[in-house]
Amino acid sequence: MIIRKQVNERMSRIVEHNGTVYFAGIVSDDKTLDIKGQALRALEIAQSRFEEAGITKDDLLRAEIFVKDISRDFVNFNFIWDEWVSKENPPARACIEANMASEGTLVEIIFTGAKK
Repeated sequence: MIIRKQVNERMSRIVEHNGTVYFAGIVSDDKTLDIKGQALRALEIAQSRFEEAGITKDDLLRAEIFVKDISRDFVNFNFIWDEWVSKENPPARACIEANMASEGTLVEIIFTGAKK
């Protein structure tokens, strides 16, 4: 069975299948913030989606991080990430530079998690 949540005509923001939970890309809803602010806000939104899906950050399998300007923002993103991520159960992670769908977006994060 496939469970879809926060569905619109373009996508589902949360999809669960066979105990694996897939999250659509998460960005800050405030594009005026710097990289630290956008990272923090994106992680707050992620936390809310994890709760809706019935998982915690300890249940994450993978994080795919897209940063608009990696040479400028990698260190400051990691400052926020390192404070937030589970020290006991960190996910596999990739972080790359990418063009963003909107001019003000500095970071987008895609998570995959596992239900217990």
